[in-house]
Amino acid sequence: MSLGYGGVSVVGRACGLSRKAISKGIREIQARGKPLVGRIRRPGAGRKSITQSDPHLVQTLEGLIDEQTRGDPESALRWICKSTRAIAKELGQQKHPVSHMKVAQILHDLDYSLQSNRKTEEGADHPDRDAQFRHINVAVKKCLRQGIPVISVDTKKKELVGNYDNAGRQWRATKQPIPVQGHDFPSPEVPRAYPYGIYDIGRNAGFVNVGTDHDTGAFAVASIRGWWRSEGRRIYPDAKTILITADGGGSNGWRLRLWKLELQKFADQTALAIAVCHFPPGTSKWNKIEHRLFSFISSNWRGEPLRDYETIVNLIAGTTTAKGLKVTCRLDRRKYPTGREVSDAQMQRVNLERNKFHGEWNYLIKPNVKCS
Repeated sequence: MSLGYGGVSVVGRACGLSRKAISKGIREIQARGKPLVGRIRRPGAGRKSITQSDPHLVQTLEGLIDEQTRGDPESALRWICKSTRAIAKELGQQKHPVSHMKVAQILHDLDYSLQSNRKTEEGADHPDRDAQFRHINVAVKKCLRQGIPVISVDTKKKELVGNYDNAGRQWRATKQPIPVQGHDFPSPEVPRAYPYGIYDIGRNAGFVNVGTDHDTGAFAVASIRGWWRSEGRRIYPDAKTILITADGGGSNGWRLRLWKLELQKFADQTALAIAVCHFPPGTSKWNKIEHRLFSFISSNWRGEPLRDYETIVNLIAGTTTAKGLKVTCRLDRRKYPTGREVSDAQMQRVNLERNKFHGEWNYLIKPNVKCS
């Protein structure tokens, strides 16, 4: 209209519309006086939304994804309800034809989303669970005020050594992922790494002993001994006691005799009193080392295959945080055979003093008089 004569031809060549369609548009604009901004069709024109043309669609869809319906043995979608294509197929069979894209849109409008499992259930809580937490908190704060070293210990997840997939992603050139083995079900001959960590709570520093044999009580205490010889005795030259916070199971479990026997040997060698506080059953994730050290190690080596022990040691030692975490790592190739039995006579030589509150979780191992 602004071009005048020949304008219809110019617009037709530019946009591909027919002269008839352009002429009809001109007549509509002239009839209204001005174009209707923001709308192509007249109010009420166009195809109705499928939720309007099929008013029972949403109700039927919600019935298919309802948890009670999924648990019904007669439901065809008990295990495939998260697939929008499977839902669309089932809706079509129930005379509600719809595309899988529209199913996804409706689910989002209904505040549904794909959900994975969340590890929050700890099983049956011990009745003194919170009381033990408070006991540990009081003990740790008291020791830190007095300058007594407080360490949190645990064994990180066992890792396969080789060109295997490692969870996580890292920035790389486009379409150049690191090729790894197609499966991670290796034979027993494939080497494993057992990272045992010691986290110094007061200093925000970590020490990791990477074992190559087995995760035993002897290995756990050897790792603590390695930390003391490498860093502890230099940093805490006047220390007479060490406080250890540990899980209730594994190689440093409160039921494990070998753990206590090796701690006694450590106490005798160093003339240190070893105080131990175990976390209640099922609460290992509250141990400081889990979210102050191990989580950052996993983040640092994400997406990187742990091809050999040297790679593991270097990646762990290179772990740092904005809050100043520093990690020392060493490789331990010594043998720690499993199945070692500790006799009653050996346990009698353990100078163990139980706390009045849950003595099985809270105890002190003092060096024997004839200590080296």
